[in-house]
Amino acid sequence: MPKTIIVSNRLPVKISRVDDAYHSSPSEGGLATGLGSIYKQGDNVWIGWPGVEITAQDDRDQITAELKDLNLIPVFLDQEEINQYYEGFSNEVLWPVFHYYASTYAAYKQSNWDYYQTVNKKFRDMILSVAEPGDVIWIHDYQLLLLPALVRAQMPDVSIGFFLHIPFPSNEMFRLIPWRSELLEGMLGADLIGFHTFDDVRHFLGAATRLLPVSSNANIISNGERSVVIESFPMGIDEKKYASLPLQDEVKEQIGLIKENFKNKKLILSIDRLDYSKGILQRLEAFQLLLEMCPECKENITLYMIVVPSRDTVPQYAHLRDEIDKKVGKINALYRTMDWSPVHYYYRSFPIETLSALYYSADVCLVTPMRDGMNLVSKEYVASRINNDGVLIMSEMAGSSKELIEAIIVNPNNMGEVCRAILQAINMKPEEQRRRMIPMRQLVAKFNTSHWVKIFMDRLKEVKLMQRSLQARHVSNTTEQSIINRYIKTKKRIIFLDYDGTLVNFKSNIDQASPDKELYNIINKLAEDPANQLVLISGRKHENLDSWFKDNDIYLIAEHGSWFKQQGTSWHKIGGLSDQWKHDIYPILETYVDRTPGSFIEEKTYSLVWHYRKAQAGLGELRANELMNNLKYLASDKGLQLLAGDKVLEVKNMDINKGKAALTLTEGKDYDFVIAFGDDYTDEDIFKALPESAITIKVGSNLSAAKFYLRNPAEVRKLLTSFARYTPAEMDVEK
Repeated sequence: MPKTIIVSNRLPVKISRVDDAYHSSPSEGGLATGLGSIYKQGDNVWIGWPGVEITAQDDRDQITAELKDLNLIPVFLDQEEINQYYEGFSNEVLWPVFHYYASTYAAYKQSNWDYYQTVNKKFRDMILSVAEPGDVIWIHDYQLLLLPALVRAQMPDVSIGFFLHIPFPSNEMFRLIPWRSELLEGMLGADLIGFHTFDDVRHFLGAATRLLPVSSNANIISNGERSVVIESFPMGIDEKKYASLPLQDEVKEQIGLIKENFKNKKLILSIDRLDYSKGILQRLEAFQLLLEMCPECKENITLYMIVVPSRDTVPQYAHLRDEIDKKVGKINALYRTMDWSPVHYYYRSFPIETLSALYYSADVCLVTPMRDGMNLVSKEYVASRINNDGVLIMSEMAGSSKELIEAIIVNPNNMGEVCRAILQAINMKPEEQRRRMIPMRQLVAKFNTSHWVKIFMDRLKEVKLMQRSLQARHVSNTTEQSIINRYIKTKKRIIFLDYDGTLVNFKSNIDQASPDKELYNIINKLAEDPANQLVLISGRKHENLDSWFKDNDIYLIAEHGSWFKQQGTSWHKIGGLSDQWKHDIYPILETYVDRTPGSFIEEKTYSLVWHYRKAQAGLGELRANELMNNLKYLASDKGLQLLAGDKVLEVKNMDINKGKAALTLTEGKDYDFVIAFGDDYTDEDIFKALPESAITIKVGSNLSAAKFYLRNPAEVRKLLTSFARYTPAEMDVEK
């Protein structure tokens, strides 16, 4: 039976040493809870670091044996690996850059990167020791960005999902990392890459397409022959657990104590892990401003602030902790009275029962990180509000703000806005609280952790099915041989060839894409066979094709079918066409050339082409879409067609298309072998026009009406070279 292998930096257990022996206890984390339904079943396993350095082999053996019963497999790291891979690269490069603190905290050390690679390979080796064909591997978070590609290199067909639990930064921020391409290539080893929000999806697509030689269509990246799907899957919580906790006796008792301690006061709750991305100091600034600006708030509101210790041996975190201590001390010193402290501050973690009592009791929950992947505190607060009261204030920089839209959404850098939000929250009427809280509770209940796990795993299965169906269409060795066998057995053939992107690669300068010696050889050998009719059908100007192929035995069709030239004759063009429309269209295209550096206009007999291959990535596409919208109605009035190709937008007479041109050469002819190659929208007309028996091949993409696809012009040439081996002249030489 295939199994699921979950991989994360940490295992979902806490390891402690008692009486010279190591023992494990389960973690309370959201990920551990959510994935418990997977890794505890059957042969499924979870691979990760146990969280402490264990050096003695006997201890490692004991821990491995104990964890095996829990379906857990440890990856042991020594102290230097922990320092450089985890504390170093993961938390001093990736964490600050991904949270937009690159200029303040990021440190790019080569040794950290070296260890990051080494540890990712350690995880790979552990996966390979247990993985079998058919297994599903789900890798989590920023510590293991290289792992998907490392596993893919060894197991090309295995299903790999990857999920990032922190934000993915914009391209401008991400590109600061010296090893940015390697990180992206590592992630693209997965079949499905998941993020919390659509913003993260857009940022990743932008970074990948700008920094790597890959293309994207909607949310699918074509990475060689593999299609990688990028999607957002907002993570949920165990809603039932949080909704049931306030009904337990122990929690009820604590709720009673909290109500007694803070009676007649509005309780504002804030819970964070110690980190500079959480906006704790800015929140305290806003709270102090509120006390200054609103005298009636004094003695009527209390900020109950919990900061969970984290990495406070690291100087910048220790400094942050000290600054928080000072700020809390200052606010309390300024405003405290005999029976009221404005801020109740706790620097420690609390059991879940106490947190539940606080969630249930707090009138307001203040969640204002500077940047956060999701932030589950907001969802835990909502799930705990079983009476449908309470107010949630959320930073727009937290992923959950995209879902919990009934919260009061604030910019955490805007102190005045946060102040006004707190005032609005503490004065909100019960019916308004209910109106906001009910839909949020419904959302948190529906999109819980189990739902998150299910939709990710279902989508991963769909992606694998899509990939397999596309692979079946790729002209593999078997498919190629069956096409060649058909070619050999037939006596009257017609071969349609597009030019740019099909026989030659695109060039930034369109005049540089001239035929090379290899291409001439292929064409000449195919043309030597009297059974073959070669047709070059291109959007190029007829003068272009004439200068390149006038001496070759090949039928030329230029400008999508405006011009024809049979071997040994002169060019002739379709009659009855007008180019008067150009006077109206050309000035519009010129304005887009003026607005888009790197773009230019190419004029053909019956078409105008706006090229933007040299324009800045993204800008050209934006302008092309604008231009399409601008020309849409004008073009239809004048009987024109708009064709969006590869970095081009062409305006041409509607009566001209490659499909019609191809039909004039095939209709009424008894060809027993028809094949067509093409790479863009204009070639789709040929694929649709040719008879069902024809072999149609799209180049560079698998999204097409064509029956098969090839990845690039090199693969086209390889297939044509195979045909050429079976021309009579070649076969005579072989004999």
